[in-house]
Amino acid sequence: MKRTSRVPDLAETEKAAPEVQARAPRTRRYHVGQQEIIQGDCLRILKRMKPESVDLVVTSPPYNIGLGYRSYQDRRAEDDYLDWMVGVAAAVRRVLRPDGSFFLNIAGTSAEPWLPFELVVRLRALFALQNHISWVKSIAVPGDSFGHFKPVNSGRYLNRNHEHLFHLTLHGDVQLNRLAAGVPFKDKSNIARRGHAQDQRCRGDTWFVPYETVRDREQKFNHPGTFPVQLPELCIRLHGRPDPVVLDPFMGTGTTLLAAHRTGARGIGIEIDPDYVTIARRRLKDAAVS
Repeated sequence: MKRTSRVPDLAETEKAAPEVQARAPRTRRYHVGQQEIIQGDCLRILKRMKPESVDLVVTSPPYNIGLGYRSYQDRRAEDDYLDWMVGVAAAVRRVLRPDGSFFLNIAGTSAEPWLPFELVVRLRALFALQNHISWVKSIAVPGDSFGHFKPVNSGRYLNRNHEHLFHLTLHGDVQLNRLAAGVPFKDKSNIARRGHAQDQRCRGDTWFVPYETVRDREQKFNHPGTFPVQLPELCIRLHGRPDPVVLDPFMGTGTTLLAAHRTGARGIGIEIDPDYVTIARRRLKDAAVS
């Protein structure tokens, strides 16, 4: 039997997080070059955006694992969190173009590993899972290791060295520019022998993107959940549209907008916390003059 599912109505999904809406600050807008920052609650702002106006979405929402955000309590009942995230995804679907891509970065914990999978299963009502990318943050090879290993003091669990990057599209048929996010051939004889036009091959679905080494939270802009600029940059390049409009509804300190700036894209970042907005504006201004 064919599986059918109902796309949630936006009016329904707005009810998912009333405590967030109740304290949502007044919307403010800032522009730095081609990048637009909107301070406010993402569900309210997404509802006001023009339908089918965004080429791709790259975002890393709160993981519901108790991180110390300034303006958001990152620990709610699991069903409440999942309902809220489905509401955000429904709002994203409305603003995404028919050939758009939604790159969702999320992770669980050793003690609570199921949450990312629970979420992506619920999102089957809204999207097709076109690609599942493993973002490898650190890796061990014989006699050596690369990247940042976050210590885990446990006799039961292994160090968690990767996160999920779900590539969601409306129907699973979006054409990508795989070589724009590719890597050079290791064996150069493959270029001519297999008739490739350039020294570039598909990166595949495991992306080793390490963090730059930091020694304290200040170097991470006092944000508990940053990701490297290269990660959203690869997503933008992979989607492969010229002059795209890139949206991050959980902008944080502006990393996705920095990636948009680097790639010549127009970025829209939504963030509820005014302190993170200030940091994002400063980072973009610094990037514009560097």
